[in-house]
Amino acid sequence: MNDTVLLSAGMDTLLERFGATDTQRFVYLIKKEPFDYTEYRHTLFEGMTIQDIRREAERAGREADERALANK
Repeated sequence: MNDTVLLSAGMDTLLERFGATDTQRFVYLIKKEPFDYTEYRHTLFEGMTIQDIRREAERAGREADERALANK
């Protein structure tokens, strides 16, 4: 998935879940908080086994497929 598709899907998800006003608030809060992507990557899978990561990836894939089918 490229960055444009990811950004679009993320915004669609936020709008669906929170509505326009709270999505704007969420984006504002994210932008004003300092974010260290390198540190985030180091701790992203902390405490997870390979099997945990695989299960999470499979679950996320199924959910994405279900959303895509629902939007057709």
